[in-house]
Amino acid sequence: MIVEVRTSERVDIVDVTSDVAETIPAETDDGICTVYVPHTTAGVIVNEHESRLLSDVERALERLVPRDEEYGHNVVDDNADAHVRATLLGESVTVPIVDGDLALGTWQSILFVDCDGPRTRRLRISVVDG
Repeated sequence: MIVEVRTSERVDIVDVTSDVAETIPAETDDGICTVYVPHTTAGVIVNEHESRLLSDVERALERLVPRDEEYGHNVVDDNADAHVRATLLGESVTVPIVDGDLALGTWQSILFVDCDGPRTRRLRISVVDG
């Protein structure tokens, strides 16, 4: 299953939990759901969707991998920082499905992180019935 995500900023964090949940087939009671980002300048994480925390994540990414550093890859696309940030975030998450729902913790959400937007991106969702 493919889910499209539109971002509006260069670094943008989008809660995709409900989009992912909608892809779980009605007949699936228990299993696993994997969310995969087929892009080298974006990632996906599980964390709290709270505006101050999201700002903290963005600031941390900037401190860890500053945009204005000299990177060899910038000769090609001028987006090496986005590639490195995506490497730190990771390209997939796997969440259990219990009783037909994503078994996320109370404050957990599935968050798509675009490091080189704004763009329209895709998530690949795979559900395995258990």
